[in-house]
Amino acid sequence: MTRTDDEPPEWARERARELMAAEDDAGGADPSDGDGGDRVPDVPVEVVDEAERLTRLAREATDPAAAEGYRDRRDELVTSHEYAPRVREEDDTLVLYPEEWMESGTVQLDRIEETDRAVEVSLSGPGDPDRYREVAAYNDAVVDAIAERADDVHAETARSFAAFMSNHYVRAVDDATPEMRTEFREEFFPRNGWPTDEQRSALEESLETIERVAGELDEPEP
Repeated sequence: MTRTDDEPPEWARERARELMAAEDDAGGADPSDGDGGDRVPDVPVEVVDEAERLTRLAREATDPAAAEGYRDRRDELVTSHEYAPRVREEDDTLVLYPEEWMESGTVQLDRIEETDRAVEVSLSGPGDPDRYREVAAYNDAVVDAIAERADDVHAETARSFAAFMSNHYVRAVDDATPEMRTEFREEFFPRNGWPTDEQRSALEESLETIERVAGELDEPEP
């Protein structure tokens, strides 16, 4: 299963509604006549989502080196779009500021011309609980099916992989990208899965078993 049409976060939907309303108020003016107002915010939605994910992973990591690695990946991603990430501790919010607003790590108020170019993502919000429950239930069903049809070693690894995909990506186990599988193999599984030697040896076979058994089950709707 491959899904690339995930729902945008609420801030993006709200901003889209505001832009549509502004266009209506302008009487349908040609956007090319403006001065770049359609650039708000400049950073793509998928970059915001990934920055949020990496920030959460850094918080959850028990290994300081892993946490630093997640933050470095987030910072590199965001700065590649000419934004700077900050976590506002007082209300637990990830904020992405345009780099031109910054100097020595501090926002310069006199450089802010359009406040809507900043992006804020609450790190304390519940997300989409209905979607999470749906995906988690599907992944748990895959684990149960593997427990019935395959060796215990594969079922144990499937439980770890299901937890990883449900909690970190809210995606079905058979919707994992190669990058997600690599992250599971190299980071989550050895640190959080508490694998036995048998599990380590059978990891690739276990992942193939997960894919095969999941393909035999009904998948959650995108």
